[in-house]
Amino acid sequence: MRRKRRSEDIAVQRIERLFERAEAEARGDRDLRSDRYVQLARTIGMRYRLRIPRTLKIQLCKGCYALLIPGKTARVRLREEYIATTCLRCGMIMRRPYKAPRAPSSRRK
Repeated sequence: MRRKRRSEDIAVQRIERLFERAEAEARGDRDLRSDRYVQLARTIGMRYRLRIPRTLKIQLCKGCYALLIPGKTARVRLREEYIATTCLRCGMIMRRPYKAPRAPSSRRK
């Protein structure tokens, strides 16, 4: 059990590191290399059956798995009810609703 948890922790660290590298490469006009880093991160997640963390997942296009960088590979528009992100490679539109503030739980006192 301890070995499995350790390998999962290492896998999550590698995924995060690959996303950092992908972002650095994408900002420097090396899209092919950044695509490869994202592909490797997804492969590691599948191999260890881990979810990619939500903060990283919203940076990916759901159509072509390109790294979305506003102004370079993505167009971001703020709408009334949601944030619309358009991938400039495949044209896929991802919509994320604004989070409404949650009321405090009545169970907690």
